[in-house]
Amino acid sequence: MIIYPAIDLRGGKVVRLREGDPARQQTFSDDPLATAQGWLDQGASWLHLVNLDGAFDQANENLRILEKIARLGIRVQFGGGLRDVAALRQARDAGAHRLVIGTMTVRDPHAALAAVREFGAEAVCMALDARDGKVATHGWQQVSQHSPISLGKWLREGGARHALYTDVTRDGGLRGVNSADTIALAQATGLQVIASGGVSRLDDIRELADSGCVAGAVIGMALYQGKIALADALVAAKGGELC
Repeated sequence: MIIYPAIDLRGGKVVRLREGDPARQQTFSDDPLATAQGWLDQGASWLHLVNLDGAFDQANENLRILEKIARLGIRVQFGGGLRDVAALRQARDAGAHRLVIGTMTVRDPHAALAAVREFGAEAVCMALDARDGKVATHGWQQVSQHSPISLGKWLREGGARHALYTDVTRDGGLRGVNSADTIALAQATGLQVIASGGVSRLDDIRELADSGCVAGAVIGMALYQGKIALADALVAAKGGELC
């Protein structure tokens, strides 16, 4: 199972939000490049980079930061504001190895699948983030009528391979990951699901890895607050083959 240290960018700084709420922001660094280098030095093979300015439709220059981080030699999974093909191409050209598509999966799911065909299934990850059992969009500020499982099945049948699942109510809260729903999504859809939101202890990681069905876990607040050491997370993530 792959561990993805999270770097959330807002105004060029590394921040974390509580439940995706821009009014509940905590800043951890003014130097995202140094932060990325730090995770690379500690053994990370991937980063989960989120452009919060893009997610909230705010002007930003975070693509320049993506370009610099990609040059470090670490693989970057990048999301936030990728709501049309032009934005996807721009992020890909800036160095993103995998593009996270969220709002588009609900607003225009056929375009989301077209992106899978254009960039390849390995280069696209569908964000099936949920609030109260329904997929949340637009930086988690809106909620659709789709369940993650129903939408995930449709996307998998259309050729999607990877999905990111976040229980929005747990994100940034250190309340523990929603292992049950994450595992259920992976089992029901056949997608390679990456867990996110609330990972706060090594047992969260072990539970996901031991399921044999979860492909990865994004860790943010727990790393930045020192609740989990990345080296320990990488060891805990060693589990069986994916089901």
